[in-house]
Amino acid sequence: MGQAWPFYVVVDAFQRIRTLTPAARCSAAIEVLTDIAERRRPAADALKDWGLAHRFAGSGDRAGIASLVYDALRRRSSAAWIMGSDTPRAILIGALRLQQGLAAASVASLFSGDRFAPEPLSDVERVRLETGTLEDAPPEVAGDAPAFALPELAAALGDDLVPELKALARRAPLDIRVNALRGSREDVMPALAAFEAAPAPHAPQGLRIPIGADGRGPALHVEAEFLDGWYEIQDEGSQLAALLAAPRPGETIVDLCAGGGGKTLALAAETRNGARLIATDGDPRRLAPIHERLRRSGAVAEVRTPRTGKARADVLEDLDGRVDRVVVDAPCTGSGTWRRNPDAKWRLRPGSLALRTAEQAQVLDRAARLVKPGGRIVYITCSLLPSENDAAVAGLISQWRGRFDVVPAEDVLAAGPASLRDAVRITAHGVQMSPLRTGTDGFYVAVIARRG
Repeated sequence: MGQAWPFYVVVDAFQRIRTLTPAARCSAAIEVLTDIAERRRPAADALKDWGLAHRFAGSGDRAGIASLVYDALRRRSSAAWIMGSDTPRAILIGALRLQQGLAAASVASLFSGDRFAPEPLSDVERVRLETGTLEDAPPEVAGDAPAFALPELAAALGDDLVPELKALARRAPLDIRVNALRGSREDVMPALAAFEAAPAPHAPQGLRIPIGADGRGPALHVEAEFLDGWYEIQDEGSQLAALLAAPRPGETIVDLCAGGGGKTLALAAETRNGARLIATDGDPRRLAPIHERLRRSGAVAEVRTPRTGKARADVLEDLDGRVDRVVVDAPCTGSGTWRRNPDAKWRLRPGSLALRTAEQAQVLDRAARLVKPGGRIVYITCSLLPSENDAAVAGLISQWRGRFDVVPAEDVLAAGPASLRDAVRITAHGVQMSPLRTGTDGFYVAVIARRG
């Protein structure tokens, strides 16, 4: 049997459903932030558990609380700095000023101590809120990034380090990719006019839709056009990475880390279903959504799902040395997506980075065995860390000495829109997109050609 709640708790819950004010949402956000800090768990899990324990909170309330939590996580270090404290309460207070631009008086009205509101601001909190500054803060604080990752981030971003990190701490836009198998973005834009959809800055099939003041966008996944496969929700950087893969009709293409199929669908659309496209993933659970997405979009791809357990076999063995193009959307730390997943940066540890780089080396080695002479490997990450990007490519070149060459960045960019060429960073072996430079998540793309 379920837990029997005391009568006063039920009454209290009923009353709160009718009075979940902005102040009450702040109290709830502090509860969730405390759970995240104490149990070192993903924000999504903590928010879900809070919602299950407080069923009186409606969807709008839950979304508002989530917005407060994610904004606080985006600015965790800088908020703690200006407040002189790293408690969940202090971080939320600081984030209300830094992320939402609230004046001290507005914050004080939320922290009133009234029913369900957080306790009133102390004199110290008021002073810190009014006078705290980031002028002398170190880069990892001003940019809200884990300190151990600063050397790598500085190597990748150079003089743009702090501006880029600040861009990573902002809310992410809502982008969609119009499915070319159904039509052009001009065809679908009238249906999305109510959402103020506008062409994305670079991607030719991309649309960008404004998000609300609470950081939320419209529920596009319930629109008829989505259900009919006219578009997919996909960051513009991911769209551009698929374009830079330069898939061609008539090729055999393997999407080696297909996951839910976002890039598989983009590759199919780019070739107008003219390529033999095989999608697989080392984790069969991640492939679960791909079948419905293929059906909805009209994309044609062969999905090869590996078995688990001792009977596990290589589902791509018959393709060794026969593939024209292997797309490796590699597992990575996701440092380029911190504006979407701000809690991930605070859970990142050197050990998890080492694990990811080992996985990247393994999947690149598998790609090298698949690609035929004259074929290409397209290596993609959503990371800004050189150890996951250029270093991974260099590792493949070294391991397969004399067998592979890095395709020059200028040739890689020729497959994308002209506007992208002046926006990206050119690295030793690839191209790097970033929130500051391209307005996208931090995607890295390198193309490696096998000698004929």
